Amino acid sequence: MSWRVALRTTVGDLAIDVALEGGDGPVALIGPNGAGKTSVLRWIAGHPLPAEGVVEVGDATLFDSARGIDLAPEDRRVGYVPQGYGLFPHLRAVDNVAFGLRSADDRRAAARALLARVDAEHLAGRFPARLSGGEQQKVALARALAVEPRLLLLDEPMAALDPVARRRTRTFLAEQLGDRAALLATHDPRDVRALAASVFVIEGGSIVQRGAPAELAEAPATEFVAEFFAV
Repeated sequence: MSWRVALRTTVGDLAIDVALEGGDGPVALIGPNGAGKTSVLRWIAGHPLPAEGVVEVGDATLFDSARGIDLAPEDRRVGYVPQGYGLFPHLRAVDNVAFGLRSADDRRAAARALLARVDAEHLAGRFPARLSGGEQQKVALARALAVEPRLLLLDEPMAALDPVARRRTRTFLAEQLGDRAALLATHDPRDVRALAASVFVIEGGSIVQRGAPAELAEAPATEFVAEFFAV
């Protein structure tokens, strides 16, 4: 499913003016801290932000400032996994997932099925505090999938994991994302390569380069890009 995003706004002192697009398969948004990555993802998901632009996924328009279209987050069918995973600490894993299943006849059964899809059904009865970072991520991904998302957003999905868990999780995400429309913000070139993601580079609120990882590594447009792919 193709998607297109154009955003013009200001967050604090940062002016953001970006255009992104993708299709079936993951797209990586990379850039230094403070470049605007999280702001872009949160805005696509429906975070209130005075802005001009458009969000289109398939034949659905989620936001269009020129036409006065601004769907509520719950109506966008955008799955969002924030930094830290955003699980409700007072709910067991199965109920965290069930929270997004507003229309299911048996929400708990449907939530367990989603946990099974990400190899986490055995975690259903645990509270987030009793889950490892990798386990929390699986539950958060299951919750994001609960809305049957047109587009899946992941913000630094491996940042909170130890090195061993990161390797396992990259393999897991590569299997789960496959040909799914997804946009992830990351600061790790190993994430980009493991997911075979196309890349957009954001610096200072603007897109400065785009392309396949090998293309960017061979001809970096900025010092950040050169250092990023030198790892």
